[in-house]
Amino acid sequence: MSNEAKIFKYNTLSDVAVRFRSDLNDFNYVLVYAYNGTGKTRLSMEFKNRGRDTETNTRDTLYFNAFTEDLFYWDNDLENDTERVLKINADSNFFNGFKELALEEKIFGYLQRYAEFDFKIDYEEWHISFSKGEEDKIKISRGEENIFIWCVFLAICELVIDGAEAYSWVKYIYIDDPVSSLDDNNVIAIANDLGNLLKKDSGERKIVISSHHHLFFNVMYNDLKRNRRKSYFFHKNGANGYTLRATDETPFFHHVATLCELKRLLPKEGQTIDDVQINTYHFNMLRSVVEKTAVFFGYSHFSKCIHGIEDEVLFGRALDLLSHGKYSIYEPVFMGRDTKQLFVRILDAFLRKYEFYLPEILIETEQENR
Repeated sequence: MSNEAKIFKYNTLSDVAVRFRSDLNDFNYVLVYAYNGTGKTRLSMEFKNRGRDTETNTRDTLYFNAFTEDLFYWDNDLENDTERVLKINADSNFFNGFKELALEEKIFGYLQRYAEFDFKIDYEEWHISFSKGEEDKIKISRGEENIFIWCVFLAICELVIDGAEAYSWVKYIYIDDPVSSLDDNNVIAIANDLGNLLKKDSGERKIVISSHHHLFFNVMYNDLKRNRRKSYFFHKNGANGYTLRATDETPFFHHVATLCELKRLLPKEGQTIDDVQINTYHFNMLRSVVEKTAVFFGYSHFSKCIHGIEDEVLFGRALDLLSHGKYSIYEPVFMGRDTKQLFVRILDAFLRKYEFYLPEILIETEQENR
């Protein structure tokens, strides 16, 4: 199955950033899906730099990316090994309202959803200490640190949306890959919380979100209103610059990408079903692909897409039951061995019945990542 989409070519990341700013004249959100190594972080900085006036020392973009995480750094108290704290770069505009607005309550409101540790901010020394139970001044894990920094960002975004004077300069919010090193439970929770927060904004701030994480991207894509967003697949075109593939006009593209993700779950040569990690939410992803295939062919129900396949009744019931209730995408859990085997059988049968066309740009990117 093929579905043509508009592909825009650009020589530089700065040109892509200009395109995004132009899109945001007409849309509230620009969503960008791209693989790691494409240049997403550098693109976010190009976008930020387009709104910076060095003469007046003003800017218009609040951003979250790898550079944001670098605003926090550890002092591990190497001499005594007891007073470990996370230092804050207080010179950054990111912390404009940090001290005056006392963000602990807002930060903790988000943090308690993802983690089980406490924190205290020292505004005189500009550092943060962490504790768990009776243990104080502990060093939290890298994953916990990433979650904490993300919660700080969410709290600041909330201030921006509420119109806090300290962040009145923010006209754009650019979020790049906030879910690195997180498990799928936290990925979905973060995407859901972010979507709920952004939808509170009146549209005064314009938002760009980029990610390599397919699950996170799809939750955001489905959560944000279609008539308010523009969506792209961003690709580095070898030595010939960059391309943006518009995907709003080609809804099947997302499901081809989903299918690529699911195909990677199939056991490789020499592997058994026990060697692959399949979660119950993957049934949701598979059903979504089957449903969109049914729409493509004009079928009234997704079961028509598996008609004639061996065990079609069993497969239809499995897709129907295992993509609802306690198997919801919002509560991903590991599958049992028998359920994984059933999933693989359904996916394999579906792929043998339908030959999906993979856009050339997607195939090239997959080959580059091998």
